[in-house]
Amino acid sequence: MPVKRVAILSYPHVALFELACAVELFGLPRPEFGSWYRCDVVTFEEGALETTAGLLLQSRKVKDLADYDMLVVPSWPVNSEMISAEIAESIGAFHTSGKRILSFCSGAFLLAELDIFEDRSVTTHWRYADIFKSRFSHLNYVDDVLYIYDGRVGCSAGSAAGIDLGLEIIRQDFGYAVANQVARRLVVSAHRLGGQSQFVETPILEVPNQFSEAIDWALIHLKEDIDVNDLASRANMSRRTFDRKFRSSFNLSPKAWLIQQRLEKAKRLLESDIISVEKVADMSGFDNATTLRHHFRKQLSISPVQYRQQFAAQTES
Repeated sequence: MPVKRVAILSYPHVALFELACAVELFGLPRPEFGSWYRCDVVTFEEGALETTAGLLLQSRKVKDLADYDMLVVPSWPVNSEMISAEIAESIGAFHTSGKRILSFCSGAFLLAELDIFEDRSVTTHWRYADIFKSRFSHLNYVDDVLYIYDGRVGCSAGSAAGIDLGLEIIRQDFGYAVANQVARRLVVSAHRLGGQSQFVETPILEVPNQFSEAIDWALIHLKEDIDVNDLASRANMSRRTFDRKFRSSFNLSPKAWLIQQRLEKAKRLLESDIISVEKVADMSGFDNATTLRHHFRKQLSISPVQYRQQFAAQTES
């Protein structure tokens, strides 16, 4: 695929963690891959930018974004509506040209001010949700998801959710194998679906527990006929408690989560191996190819064959 040029927007007092996440995802050299992004941290300001704790940031000064294929807005002041004409015109032209735009956390405020989310769903960090919905009441705000991406415009909730969105972009550009390698280097989960909850009841476990062990077991045994009652027993929970714990952790029912995990496994198989759709269905835990096609169309609006062709076209272009 042609090398994609990525611009990461910086400005005075840009959030350093979100900026660093974007750089780590798209700007870190990765010689282990035959092709990778070319990335610049850009600014429309003159001179060094003052950031947190007096740190000065030297970015590449640009007049527009015409040289880039993707723009990442890692943050934006929540209480500021002042946008320079250069930024507004450049991002507007970038969007009109059909190029990809991502926002992390509060970066959604800038894109919303510039009408990038018109006719799209949008999210941001839960702590800014009320402010966002009040200011942009005309937009379709989605509560409690990690990220939203429609193929052109993406936005993530909290800071770490920006990594999840970035990994999804990398997966779409380079496939599961590359995205998983990047995730391992970042020491994060290889893939969290955008629809998962921002609110996790126990985000960091002090010791391994039976609930997490049940989840790990399910992921290893997706090919098998998994009964949710058996999963609850493995977690040493009643079915009711297990369902409640599951929904608070994943914002999904156990059954819906199993379907999504099987779809993810099917997508990996379709990307990496030239095997029949019937075999993919069997290896990913679906009853048959008809069931696999049903869930593909319901969740992705395409067939497994179309998905394989789409991925092949991306990797060959």
